[in-house]
Amino acid sequence: MKSTATKWRVLSTAMLVVLCIAAVQANGVKQSTIGPGWANNSVNVTVFRKNSLVTHNDVQFAAFYDAERYVVLARRRVGESNWTVQRSQYQGRADDAHNGISIMVDGAGYLHVAWDHHDNPLRYTRGTAPGALTLGVRQAMVGRDEQAVSYPEFYRLSDGDLLFLYRDGASGRGNLVMNRYRRSSGKWERLQDKLIDGEGQRNAYWQATVDRQGTLHLSWVWRESPDVASNHDLAYARSRDGGKSWEHADGTPYRLPITAASAEYALHIPQHRELINQTSMAADDAGHPYIATYWRDEDSAIPQYRVVHYAEQGWRVLTLPLHKTAFSLSGGGTKHIPMARPQLLLSGQGGLLVFRDEERGSKVSVAVIKDFQPFQWSVHDLNNLPAGAWEPTFDSELWKSRGILSLFVQNVAQVDGEGIAQRPAEPVQVLDWSGF
Repeated sequence: MKSTATKWRVLSTAMLVVLCIAAVQANGVKQSTIGPGWANNSVNVTVFRKNSLVTHNDVQFAAFYDAERYVVLARRRVGESNWTVQRSQYQGRADDAHNGISIMVDGAGYLHVAWDHHDNPLRYTRGTAPGALTLGVRQAMVGRDEQAVSYPEFYRLSDGDLLFLYRDGASGRGNLVMNRYRRSSGKWERLQDKLIDGEGQRNAYWQATVDRQGTLHLSWVWRESPDVASNHDLAYARSRDGGKSWEHADGTPYRLPITAASAEYALHIPQHRELINQTSMAADDAGHPYIATYWRDEDSAIPQYRVVHYAEQGWRVLTLPLHKTAFSLSGGGTKHIPMARPQLLLSGQGGLLVFRDEERGSKVSVAVIKDFQPFQWSVHDLNNLPAGAWEPTFDSELWKSRGILSLFVQNVAQVDGEGIAQRPAEPVQVLDWSGF
């Protein structure tokens, strides 16, 4: 189908929230609608989309699948409600919720897009010009280890170069690969063939962030099979030179590749503790890493959100006891889970933990953390509408540059075990909040 461009205009509105337990009104929330998107599963709203939204030079970009499974791109001026929308020539297998779209803009203004990955060949392209929504031909990056790609993630470095992380292999037996895009040459190069080596026996499910000093932080859980119940432990590494060399939190160098035997463990968590994979992490102004996730304690059947962070005295665990109902993680495929994997953003002495919980009506919720020591927090709902199986993704670059929380939001269904619901397209929206 030929590409078309459309403009959508809606009024930005401040959303009044319904008071819930430990909740208060969230002021300063603005909402804009991009257009209708595929909603039969959670492929547009999985937490591991890096990114769903990204800002460069006051222009924000977005990406999603429409009802016909085409990759749709959009852009607007930051703060405006009017989006320019462009359907691309590319489609994806949106019926598998793993196959999300990840985007990033390099320092020269080119949009980079990777889509439709779950143990299949690399699908990658970039914009035809700086700021363009039109895409060029599909292309390779470095031409090797690109036949069994999963979980593509982009990260922008301070010099405008990009990092690209992905899993090569399958669940329970895969390796973490890292490429770097050189803005100066317009080409990709391989940094790490096996940054984290599963040794043919396991794989790492990771989350990463680049802090204000340019340090790349990486944390992960291990899994030995496709069964989510086998997730265990929480490991950590960091790089101060853009991914070339790696070290522990205390500066001790790693010998690469990192394996289960050589990894630094922030925490040992056994299998069958409802430990979720692929969440989020952040770093404070001093470069200390913080990891957001959830699991249950040995003496409880109820998983709770946790923040695991490192300071001079070592690793520390903080718990947000928000959830009240027991549930269990087991089996393969994308699960229907009553609480979303969280996103964590830091600011000053505190931060934001963004989540969704069925017990709160599946709304877009934020735990505003005033301080981590002592641990002080309160919960805000950013709107009063259910978001279904939504998981939070945000504009990392807009947060870094302006301190604005800009969330990609869509009300979607997720049938357990990679099932597909039968429902019409739902509006893809962006919620912006700076009132905290």
